[in-house]
Parts: sequence; C-alpha cells; structure tokens
Amino acid sequence: MKWQGRRGSSNVRSSTGGGKMIGGGIGGIIIAGILWLVFGVNPMTALQTGQVIAGGGSNGTSSEPAISDDRDTQFVKVVLADTEEVWHQIFNEAGSTYKEPSLILFNGQVNSACGSASAATGPFYCPGDQTVYLDTSFFVEMRQNLGIAGDQQGSGTQENQGKAGDFAQAYVIAHEVGHHVQTLLGISQQVNEARRQVTQAQSNKLSVLQELQADCFAGVWAQRNQERVQFLEAGDIDEAINAAGQIGDDRLAQASGRAVAPDNFTHGTSQQRVEWFTRGLESGNVQSCDTFSGAL
Repeated sequence: MKWQGRRGSSNVRSSTGGGKMIGGGIGGIIIAGILWLVFGVNPMTALQTGQVIAGGGSNGTSSEPAISDDRDTQFVKVVLADTEEVWHQIFNEAGSTYKEPSLILFNGQVNSACGSASAATGPFYCPGDQTVYLDTSFFVEMRQNLGIAGDQQGSGTQENQGKAGDFAQAYVIAHEVGHHVQTLLGISQQVNEARRQVTQAQSNKLSVLQELQADCFAGVWAQRNQERVQFLEAGDIDEAINAAGQIGDDRLAQASGRAVAPDNFTHGTSQQRVEWFTRGLESGNVQSCDTFSGAL
C-alpha cells in the first residue's frame, strides 16, 4: 500500500489513559473477532459492557501536546486523512456535511465517553465522543498473531519484512470510521433502539448487520480512495480479504473448539464479512451497503 508522502490528519492525538474500569464502552460490539484472535479474549467478555451503547459518562481522556512520530503513528494519520477526504466527498455529493472523527492512540488503558477500555478491547469507536480508539500495541499484535505477517506486497524490501500488510491495517481503521459514518447517518441510533426491544438472538442479528455494513463502508472507502490517489499495490486487496475472513464468527468458533451457533454471532461469518467488504469495494457506492433490508 502506498501511503508515504500524503497529508496526515490533525485529528490524531494520544492519551495518557489510566484509571479503573468504569463500565460502558462499545469495544465488544466493534470488531470483537480481532480481540479473540489477537489477544485470546473471549468476545463475550468484551460484549458484556457493549450490548447497549452508553450515551453518557464522563470523558476521562487526557491528551498529550505531542504524539510519537514513529512509522505506525504516521501511517494512522495518513489513513485517517484518507478517510476524511473520501467521506467529505461522499457527504458533499449527497448535499450534506461530514463531521470528522477524532482518533486517540493509547497505551494499555484509556477512558472514553463510552467507559474505560484496555488494550484487550482492541480498536473501537465510541459514538459518545465520536472518536476511534486504537492501542499503540495493536499493529504489533496484528503482525505477530493475525496471520498476515510478512511482505504481503511482494516488494522484497527490508522495510516491509515482518510487518502486517498495510492495507489490512487500513481496513481495520476504515471499519471503525464506518461506525462513525453510521452514527452521523443515524443508523447506529436506530440499531441501538431496535436492540433494546427484541430478544438476544435478534439483537445479535442486528449487531451482525451493523458490523457487515461497516465492512462494506470500508470497501467503499478503499474504492473511492483508489480513484483519488491510486494507493493500492499488488496483494493489498488479498490482505484485507484475508483479515476479514479470519475474524468471521464461524471461523473463530471453530478455532476455539466451540460449536458454531449462528444465534450467538455478532459480527457475521467469514463469508459474509468478505462478501460485504468486496461489495463496497466493487461498487464504491454507499447505497450498495444496505445490509438491513427492512430489518429496522
């Protein structure tokens, strides 16, 4: 993935974290499969505080005046800036205005408007403060444990050796930004309201539909960003599809030795995740991402 030399977002900052777990939070709703695969955390543990998104709570996040300028930080800044450019364009085409999210890099633990979260929560989006949270160790864990380490682009350069594919990492960020788009469009609010009125199995199904739509939005971003800056290289799409496929609920259940129980799914099967990401990638059109089809 070509990313060097482009604008970095000014909406990325760091947090000192700290404090005790205070509940709330939505890390379990968002890409919980990665938590299981990367950190060995049962997603049901993360989901305990994520079934109903908290609308309040104090934001205990403290920001530092400057953040690290290492490779991963630079990468995050550029990817977030790319999402800003694309979603501004898409919202403008619809006659609306895109409000950019913040992204906070934290180390170990962080307080958000949705509650307190640790590194084991993985990347998550909090609608209460419209912020994406990303632990600084996540990419390291992704390289070591997600099964996409190595030179995915086939460039053979020393810089790429032993690193997870850049585009797979960008897919994760774009997925979280997809949840921000859902919040701006009012989709998340509708889902939360609907989930409070149905059975647990039906609530899980709505969660699946919401996650699959975020995957589709990530694909839309990738297609539109490719048109804008031609940033994709050979193997990049395979990296993202590989990552999406590895975090399907069915595959994670099988990997853990559990029975595959669709009523317990919260993110969708591997096939569904790949299918919806690919649908957004091929269309570049938000209208193609209606996973709900009258479910709300």
